[in-house]
Amino acid sequence: MKSFNLTEWALNHKQFVYYFIFITFIGGCFSYQNLGRMEDPDFTIRMMIVGVTWPGASAREVEEQVTDKIEKKLQEIPHLDYLKSYSTPGQSVIYVALKEDEVHASQIHPIWLEVRNMVNDIKGTLPQGVVGPFFNDRFDDVFGCVYALTGDGFTYEDIRENAEKIRRSLLSISNIKKVELIGVQPEKITIEVENSKLALLGIDPALIARSVEAQNAMSPSGEMETSSDKVYLRTTGMFEKLEDLQSLPIRAGGRTFRLGDIAGIKRGYADPPEPKMFYNGRPAIGLAVSMEKGGNILTLGENIEQILKRVKKDLPLGLELSTVSNQPQVVKAAINEFIKVLAEAVAIVLIVCFLSLGLRSGIVVAFCIPLVICGVFIAMKMLGIDLHKISLGALIIALGLLVDDAIIAVEMMSVKLEEGWDRFDAASFAYKATAFPLLTGTLITCAGFIPVAFAKGSASEFLNSLFSVVTIALLISWVV
Repeated sequence: MKSFNLTEWALNHKQFVYYFIFITFIGGCFSYQNLGRMEDPDFTIRMMIVGVTWPGASAREVEEQVTDKIEKKLQEIPHLDYLKSYSTPGQSVIYVALKEDEVHASQIHPIWLEVRNMVNDIKGTLPQGVVGPFFNDRFDDVFGCVYALTGDGFTYEDIRENAEKIRRSLLSISNIKKVELIGVQPEKITIEVENSKLALLGIDPALIARSVEAQNAMSPSGEMETSSDKVYLRTTGMFEKLEDLQSLPIRAGGRTFRLGDIAGIKRGYADPPEPKMFYNGRPAIGLAVSMEKGGNILTLGENIEQILKRVKKDLPLGLELSTVSNQPQVVKAAINEFIKVLAEAVAIVLIVCFLSLGLRSGIVVAFCIPLVICGVFIAMKMLGIDLHKISLGALIIALGLLVDDAIIAVEMMSVKLEEGWDRFDAASFAYKATAFPLLTGTLITCAGFIPVAFAKGSASEFLNSLFSVVTIALLISWVV
């Protein structure tokens, strides 16, 4: 029985081959335009932070009564690698790390849910006054675009209000996952009293705290029913400005005092302050933008720039919005570099092939490169592989190998043509003589990247596209 000859079949079905080549070029261009673009591939960080605050407690008290209890419970977590904790006055921070080689990405979220349940189970055994626990396992958000809002003569609160407006505008853009504000300083009102003065007036400091809390509390005041509706009643009295707090009456010993007369009241910011952001030495509030998984960072960057052009026109005079980090530019430069390398590779192959194989053979070999690249883009789109440093690097690695099969096949055909064979028989013999040896060599080359593909942990997730793209490119080049 005669074995199947791919070259012979292609020569007998030229119209189908031309159609296939046309569809491959069109599909490759379409896939290239719609591939996700980012600087680095996504990978899972197998770590969670558990935080607890206990205002007024010393570091030793936090360690003995909070941190140790949580750590002992967390030691029951499956696939635990290590625990690391810091106990400071009023705060406990515990890092929970899982084993890289045992936990697949799909297992992460169930384990983190179990961590939450474990810690919440012992929440009732923690000292009174403990706030939390708080959990943070969202380390996979990459803030590719960062902007700084600065303004001379503006308070942090003024800058924050404008930053919030900008944040709402940015969230209207598709493919934006989140927009976080950096360097925001929470406002607080401080009431300072002198114990000697209060003792002289016969006022209990706790009375001041209770009076402020009671006046600023929101409680239901009842409701009124009419023939057609129900009206809820709300009593006024909550503090709306600093003067309201200063005018609060404090009753003690049969006398009434204004809070502002017996205590110092001032508006300020949290002390110690939250981490601050400075841009060119000036206090600023940053806006950090992260993209949805699989999004196109170049398109996202263009949409952000369009929004920010409108936003800047509406900013108060004196406020400036500056770019701190622009990942779309980095990704665009990397893609342009790949296109440059691709063009150089095609040019070098053309020159070498023209000099060694002749004009016609050189054109055939050089034509294989863009055809294979288009096929790779189609496969990447189907498999969900984005354009980033690793996939682009894999394409560049594969560029030097794409023309090997074509050169060997064309050279074999040229030898047979010189021996007097006709073109059909020479092409058929070239496939028969070289196809399976070339396939064996291609598979051996692909096998060199298998350790990267089947390794475990974050490193494998980061480098996985290296094996996929190189294998796809070499197999398509063998077919072409």
